[in-house]
Amino acid sequence: MVGEEQKERRSTANLNSVFYAESYHPIQAGSIDGTDILPHDNAIYRALLCSNAGLYDPFGDPKAIGDPYSTLFVGHLSQFTTEQTLQKEMNKYGRVKSLRIVRHIVTGASRGYAFVEFETDRDMRRAYTDAHHKVIDDSEIIVDYNRQRLMSGWIPRRLGGGLGGKKESGQLRFGGRERPFRAPLRPIPWDDLKRLGIPPPPEGRYMSRFQVPSPPRRARSLEDARDSSHKHDKRSNHSHRRDRSVSRERSSGRQERSMDKEDFSHSQRTHGRKRGDRRSPSHDHSLDRSSMDRSRHSRKRQKSSRDRRDMKSPSLDHSSDETSTYREERRQSHTAQSHGDDRWSPRTDDPFGDT
Repeated sequence: MVGEEQKERRSTANLNSVFYAESYHPIQAGSIDGTDILPHDNAIYRALLCSNAGLYDPFGDPKAIGDPYSTLFVGHLSQFTTEQTLQKEMNKYGRVKSLRIVRHIVTGASRGYAFVEFETDRDMRRAYTDAHHKVIDDSEIIVDYNRQRLMSGWIPRRLGGGLGGKKESGQLRFGGRERPFRAPLRPIPWDDLKRLGIPPPPEGRYMSRFQVPSPPRRARSLEDARDSSHKHDKRSNHSHRRDRSVSRERSSGRQERSMDKEDFSHSQRTHGRKRGDRRSPSHDHSLDRSSMDRSRHSRKRQKSSRDRRDMKSPSLDHSSDETSTYREERRQSHTAQSHGDDRWSPRTDDPFGDT
């Protein structure tokens, strides 16, 4: 029972898994899972004959000009769609360099498909992704890359090849964007596929039906790689220099701002001092007076301390006597002046003699 459930899960997963053709082989294009080894209609025989004999040259069309990597194939066009209408619609995805609607060589009527060349590969890939199933003139178009010039072994539909188609035409072709190969449900004949030169299915690398296959990209030469690397180095150096200049400007800006802040704070302090001087002049004078009073009191205290020290010192008796004598003389002179006597004169050598 477990083995049957696993088989059912694998079959369900394989039904939702697809893969796309990277090269064209007429027998494989006529197979729904890409594993047929025999052609099943006459058109496949004709395409196989043209492929083996080399009767078709994909680069032999003189009208197929332009860059194939920038060229988009547009199919299912309306008979009434003109070059102007198609260019207007394609310009929404990028700048169109050239455009050609394939017409009948005799009547000039549209064959229902066209080739649009864009200015860049990026614009072409954008249109390849977004313009698929777009409606133009009441007709749903399909877009694909230029398989005529980019897909190896390509055989057009008029020679029995091509991709897509309808069931009514009896010429269904698989492996393209509209009808991809389904993941094989039967055993894969590896030896027969190798003998016929048919690419085998990519086991383990299947895609979902909702995934968009990527168009082939331009092969980069050594010179292009060197140029791109040189341009990248230039851009990186330029960006590095720009980053350094920006960081230098930011650091200088921070320094200038810090200097401005310092200048502003200094000016504010200076202005505040000036305003304080103007508003409270008495405060500074009071401070001066208080400092003067403190110095005066300190001098008085020093003098009094010296006097006390002189009075208490026993070794200075003679100096103390002289000091008392000087004070007595000063007192007498002051008394004489108060009584109207003449100016006091110093005493003679004989202190006991008459005056």
